[in-house]
Amino acid sequence: MSKFTLSKTNKKLAGVCGGLSEWANIDGSMVRLIFVITTIIGVGSPILIYLLLALIMN
Repeated sequence: MSKFTLSKTNKKLAGVCGGLSEWANIDGSMVRLIFVITTIIGVGSPILIYLLLALIMN
């Protein structure tokens, strides 16, 4: 497994989804799709979680 950091190459906004996909060795599009679905459904607070991960992974 790679380090749990923001992605410098596979990023759209802050690199959180790209960093998670590199860390878990899965496609970045899948992580982004999961994030969008959880945001639409309203599971937890995905936007807050995204912002917290951006701070933690930096």
